[in-house]
Amino acid sequence: MTRTAIVTGASSGIGGAVARKLVADGYNVMMAARRADRLEALAAELGDSAAYYAADVTNPDDLKALVAATDAAFGQTDVLINNAGIMPLSPMSGRRTEDWDHMIDVNVRGVLHGIDAVLPQMMERKDGHIINISSVAGLSATPISAVYSATKFGVRAISDGLRQEMTNHNVRVTVVSPGGVNTELADSITDQNLRAALESHLTFDFMEPENIADAVAYVLEQPASVCVGEIVIRPTGQA
Repeated sequence: MTRTAIVTGASSGIGGAVARKLVADGYNVMMAARRADRLEALAAELGDSAAYYAADVTNPDDLKALVAATDAAFGQTDVLINNAGIMPLSPMSGRRTEDWDHMIDVNVRGVLHGIDAVLPQMMERKDGHIINISSVAGLSATPISAVYSATKFGVRAISDGLRQEMTNHNVRVTVVSPGGVNTELADSITDQNLRAALESHLTFDFMEPENIADAVAYVLEQPASVCVGEIVIRPTGQA
């Protein structure tokens, strides 16, 4: 039976690349994001193996409805890829508390809402795979990444705790932590001076979203007896 994956944050970047890769690998893919127009275009490109559902990961009801739509379209949900995320970096002394709250809502609560929506059926079937996209910022913090890093440390903690909890339920859990990738993630930085400074400072060659999609595919192609707990993937030139 063809397996089915949900990909959040699928309207661009890593999410879009993962959707393309999984369809090419024979999966059915339900793509989720807020920008329905982009999802519609990508679904048309990918054909009958792809569908889309406009959802906001900060809304738990949207995630439950997303899973219901996936099950209706393709039968069941075998894989969840929690990819949606934002990165409005700033020093804490900047007191951009709205950015802090938004990061917590998307990067942490969004992951939890996705897990909550798929876990009951995966546990009942004793089969499933949850892949959470974290970041190398979840490995160490910098003066401008304290809150963002906190959310990504949180994703790693959630992932490893859930992985251990699920060992007796045959549900695998993986966290993928990318370094610099050519995506729209930096567009969420609201401090324009900081954004300009970062662009001039980060002189190494960034990875492409397809590199992360290949890592996700590697995780999923392992036999059921193998759980890849964590992958860290960064540009060669990134310290």
